[in-house]
Amino acid sequence: TKICYEGKTVLITGGGGSIGSELCRQLAGMNPCKVILLDIYENGAYDVQQELKIANGSNPDIQIVICSVTDKPALCRVFEQYRPQIVIHAAAHKHVPLMEDSPAEAIKNNVFGTYNTAKAAGDFGTSLFILISSDKAVNPTNVMGASKRLCEMVVQSMNGHSGTNYIAVRFGNVLGSNGSVIPLFKKQIAEGGPVTVTDKRVTRFFMTIPEAVSLILQAGAYAKGGEVFVLDMGQPVRIDDMARKMIRLSGFEPDVDIKIVYTGLRPGEKLYEELLLKSEGLQKTDNHLIYIGHQMMYTPEEIDEKLEKLRGVIYAEAPEVRECVLSLIQEPADKMYDEIPTGEEKETATV
Repeated sequence: TKICYEGKTVLITGGGGSIGSELCRQLAGMNPCKVILLDIYENGAYDVQQELKIANGSNPDIQIVICSVTDKPALCRVFEQYRPQIVIHAAAHKHVPLMEDSPAEAIKNNVFGTYNTAKAAGDFGTSLFILISSDKAVNPTNVMGASKRLCEMVVQSMNGHSGTNYIAVRFGNVLGSNGSVIPLFKKQIAEGGPVTVTDKRVTRFFMTIPEAVSLILQAGAYAKGGEVFVLDMGQPVRIDDMARKMIRLSGFEPDVDIKIVYTGLRPGEKLYEELLLKSEGLQKTDNHLIYIGHQMMYTPEEIDEKLEKLRGVIYAEAPEVRECVLSLIQEPADKMYDEIPTGEEKETATV
């Protein structure tokens, strides 16, 4: 993996976030020529810069750029100045219930932000573009997931139209990331409860941040262009079990010392997340935790048509925006497979 990043200028959008900052940490040990950490949120970016300065002395060269991926001219200036060879696009709004309430922001930041960054990569000679995607992009029931599926479509449609190889890497929740369930449970336990779980049956896929980032960087080394890499997240975890385990580890008895309250699924949430679409077979790579999902590809013209529709609703009322986004990711039925390979079937599943 190291060879892929050694001596390269790497741009990380959303570099101050949970995934972005860990990408900076791991890349720092791979001898890049320069790491450009781009983020709209200055505090997170500053913290990462200070941490890496202390850890690495003056090496590697880490540049902080405060910029929004929705600001096309500013973004193009960054690309023109630094000419990154590798771009890892982690900037995104990711909170499911919040994006249900503000769907236009999910569109602006996630979809158009991805389009702007991916287009600039093609225009300014980037060799590899990695989109950080999510298991919520699979059969989305919410705006955040639908926006991420559109991001995947956008980058795949750009592949083969410039010298840039575009890929996406899709995985589930990361443990301890900003706004995730574990820090919330810790805080609730420290306050004496109650611990809130949406539904007793809810399950999620989990992985540690360093583990997910190491696999993202490896997927980059496997890239030929156009792939959606799917990380094997192991078995889904029941959130209720996790809450009970954390309460016990803190020295308390669930339902006795600390109550668990079931609050009901929030808008847009699913009981179970999935890691692939029906239209995807899974192909193995050399790493048993990284698979390649094969999907329907869209032409740039088809994507432009979808983006045009989105531009038309960006200032509309939230329900109209939500409806538009979800309608744009419906895959034509004749392209679907009937079965999703799971478990043992994954070993041999190819397209």
